[in-house]
Amino acid sequence: MTTRNPRKYQSHIRTQQAESTRQKILAAAMALFKSGGYDQTAIEAIAQKAGVSTPTIYAVFGSKKAILKQLVESAMFGQPYQEAVDRVFFSTDPMDRLRSMSGVARSVHDAKNAVLELFRGAGVVSPEIATLQKENESRRYESQKPVIDFLFQKRVIRRGISRKKARDIAWCLTGSEIYRMLVLEKGWTSNDYQRWLGDALVRSLMAEG
Repeated sequence: MTTRNPRKYQSHIRTQQAESTRQKILAAAMALFKSGGYDQTAIEAIAQKAGVSTPTIYAVFGSKKAILKQLVESAMFGQPYQEAVDRVFFSTDPMDRLRSMSGVARSVHDAKNAVLELFRGAGVVSPEIATLQKENESRRYESQKPVIDFLFQKRVIRRGISRKKARDIAWCLTGSEIYRMLVLEKGWTSNDYQRWLGDALVRSLMAEG
């Protein structure tokens, strides 16, 4: 008969408790940001709603901005995003891999629009959101590098396009502004956007034939 290691068991329990506390704080913050606005929500109010102490929130997240960042990133880079990224690297065909980038963009923008819609009109201060968007744009640009490198390795990039220009084009086409114009302004479905974007990436970056 085997005996469970008490230290490992206790460590597992502590990890579960820490994650439970973290999720309670995030849920409380989300509810308060939606109802009262980001700027008007105090850390103390989040602590009270979550049933934890104020020092606990500072220990777990450090600041209110960090809570907002986690809420936005959890939505934008959660499981749907990871599944879309996995599909990109599953294929060994350059065209399929490039087209699959449209699924990643769709996942990011759909989630971003959904989470920001929760805060829209609820008083989230624009500098906070602007800072998060700038950080996420930098992250998105860097995440596309392996796909562009793969296209160059396979020698399928359109003639005359440098590695930097290829990354810039991919970043531009998959950006939130085009998504906003087509989906939010002109009423395209996310499926329509994804299909169009896949075609646009191929036409813009891949050599013909």
